[in-house]
Amino acid sequence: MFRTLKKFFDFCGEKERKQFYLSIFLGVFNALFIAMRIPAVYVVVKALLEGGLSKKTAYTAAGIIVASIILQTIVSMKTTMLQTRGGYNTASFKRMEIAEHLRYVPMGYFNSEGLGKVTSIATNTMENLSGIATRCVMVVTKGIITTLVIIASMFVFNFKIALAALATMIVYMIGTEFMIRAERADSDSATKAQDTMVSRILEYVRGIAEVRNFNLFGKRITNVDEAIDDFTTYSTHMETTYEIAMFLLSILNKLSGVVMMLMSIAFYLNGSMNLVYAVMMIICSFMIFESLDQVGAFNGLTRTIENCVDKANEALSSPTMDIDGKEIKPESMTLTVRNVDFSYDTKKIIDGVSFEIPERTTAAFVGPSGGGKTTITQLLARFWDVDSGQIQLGGTDIREYSYDSLMQNFAFVFQNVYLFSDTIENNIRFGKPNAGREEVIQAAKAACCHDFITALPDGYDTVIGEGGASLSGGERQRISIARAIMKNAPIIILDEATANVDPENENLLMKAVESLTKEKTVIMIAHRLKTVENADQIFVIERGKIVQHGRHDELMNEDGIYRRFIGERKEAAGWKIGSRA
Repeated sequence: MFRTLKKFFDFCGEKERKQFYLSIFLGVFNALFIAMRIPAVYVVVKALLEGGLSKKTAYTAAGIIVASIILQTIVSMKTTMLQTRGGYNTASFKRMEIAEHLRYVPMGYFNSEGLGKVTSIATNTMENLSGIATRCVMVVTKGIITTLVIIASMFVFNFKIALAALATMIVYMIGTEFMIRAERADSDSATKAQDTMVSRILEYVRGIAEVRNFNLFGKRITNVDEAIDDFTTYSTHMETTYEIAMFLLSILNKLSGVVMMLMSIAFYLNGSMNLVYAVMMIICSFMIFESLDQVGAFNGLTRTIENCVDKANEALSSPTMDIDGKEIKPESMTLTVRNVDFSYDTKKIIDGVSFEIPERTTAAFVGPSGGGKTTITQLLARFWDVDSGQIQLGGTDIREYSYDSLMQNFAFVFQNVYLFSDTIENNIRFGKPNAGREEVIQAAKAACCHDFITALPDGYDTVIGEGGASLSGGERQRISIARAIMKNAPIIILDEATANVDPENENLLMKAVESLTKEKTVIMIAHRLKTVENADQIFVIERGKIVQHGRHDELMNEDGIYRRFIGERKEAAGWKIGSRA
């Protein structure tokens, strides 16, 4: 238990750790104020048994008890506030720390670990830590300190019974430690099951359109149900183990109280203890097992704290790329790729690729799906580090840049745009956080989205749903372009940016792209003829290799993938629904 509490305190930030330490220090005074009632009760009991209770004695004792209650309440409120702030601030800051750390892990981390696990850590884990940890630390430390102070007070009356009380506390704490160890396996399994459950639910919700379209409810719901059932099973088993152990410890605690009462009566009967002391020992025995019951009730939750801390530390210790390079401002925006190999785990995706994209030129990547086009563009921006070979920006290996200074040179427009649940203005300002309203409007006009924004009831202050669900695909795409315009990066990467746009929005979107890419180095992945035929160079990618390279006219004169690709696109564009004769 103490090891877990130390792990939690080490996990907290310095300010939060001090808040917890101060709350524990104040807990000593809280226990002392509780213990003040013992001499007050002693004076009253003694006077009653001796038949000489005066008003002065009664009022004095009552005053001491009232004062102890008031002081205990004040200190308890202060300790509660300190620990609450410490717990919630720790969870808040660790969420931000995890988010900041995940900026620099390779993108493969999210493929292998799964979005569900990351989501679970940022939500459930941190929520448990802020709520359970705070309450657990508060109750357990308060119970231990109060018990120790009461036992110390008992030594004044009879050291034998005090030793028995101390032995009871030691046995009780050892018992709770065994309880924690007994439920450890279930706790670990329940945590893993929770991650799986969150991942399955997220997958189901995100794919609900496909589930409905193909009537996959039975299979998909079965997968979700199985994950929920597993989590329920492990959690129930863990709670059952905990409740049985707590029942046994509670019996031990109460029996020890009975033993202390019997010892007090026996000592009184054999004349080794007067009646007043015997009565006080009986009262103290009740106070002790009440405090220990509080410790036991929350002690089992320390394993949950340890699990939460371990999961958060696992996320924070996930390997990052070497981001501590130099703050470099490249002299040119020329990108050079030399003999690059890259694999996802053991599957080779990019195989010995070399090319150069001069600054302020346009390069297009085309080819079959799964050939490695998107991976190449992401390697250029160092979403991953290459396995071998080299990528240079302005003649300098991109690994020599600090990650932030490298990313300043890139802006992205993806096929699947993600917008945050915030105002449209803030979504555009994401490309330049300190921009004013006028700059946002200018970027929106350049991206051809000013008109539809101003037509909304709240204009730029309109709050859009998570992912931009309340907007059409073309509207989301143009806001994404406005965001990229705000960043004003010299290299633009367009990944199928116009693939899912309806004809009505295509012209507006193309105008937005022209505003974004003017006087920039442009790298695009596209399947539409009009977006690639004017590129300065075209790379045809198949199975991770460049199988063709040249301008549109040159490649059309070759018998290869590109000519077949363009032919298929022209045939598809000219296809019409025929009428029956």
